[in-house]
Amino acid sequence: MPPIVWRLTHVATIDSTNAWVAERAREGAPEGTAALADYQAAGRGRRDRRWEAPPHSALLLSVLLRPSDPPTAAAWAVAAVGLSARAALTRLCGLQPSLKWPNDLMVGDRKLGGVLAEYVTTPQPAIVVGIGLNLTACPDGVGATTVLAEAGVTLAPRALTDIVLEELEARAPLVDDPAGLARLRAEYAAGLATLGRAVRVVLEDGEFEGRAIDLDESGRLVVDVGGATRIVSAGDVVHLRSAEGGS
Repeated sequence: MPPIVWRLTHVATIDSTNAWVAERAREGAPEGTAALADYQAAGRGRRDRRWEAPPHSALLLSVLLRPSDPPTAAAWAVAAVGLSARAALTRLCGLQPSLKWPNDLMVGDRKLGGVLAEYVTTPQPAIVVGIGLNLTACPDGVGATTVLAEAGVTLAPRALTDIVLEELEARAPLVDDPAGLARLRAEYAAGLATLGRAVRVVLEDGEFEGRAIDLDESGRLVVDVGGATRIVSAGDVVHLRSAEGGS
């Protein structure tokens, strides 16, 4: 499989890097098209939650991937981008955040960043994956943290982008290869702080508690609930302390 050729557009201000890359995808842009912004005026996370950071204080990056089966590859694309960001941070400043299913990067119980994948319907279907990482600033009172607070260094978004894309170039092709996907799944599971934890899963129509025990072949979370298993494809997961989770 040929290597990904990254075509990065760096802008000062944009509404949303994901929206910009999605529009390029609809125009037929190739895999590897990417956007980096110093500031997003309409950034968002899962369930359309607003996500905003001061200019130059965060990594705000979106990439276009074109796997062979985009709808089923979305979860693994999120994993590949999250793992690539984690590896890039470790290389640059020694910080190794954990991952929280389905899309967060964490330091302890504090959120460092998040990943969002969007399926784009085009003649050649695509996935746009965006990542936001708090580098020097984060909102107060929401349990967040920054690379500066955790590692004591200020990373330039542009320099971090180069390393993230380098790491992603090795991981993105794995989602189209069964053996590669097994490696990606193993790396993701090893970095996933959610596994083995008592969790509360919040769904659109309710919530339940149990223990996260595995990932299935589609990247869905397997939760043990009183000896029975529930498979979660989408939802908010809260990590519980053992006593809180009753185990």
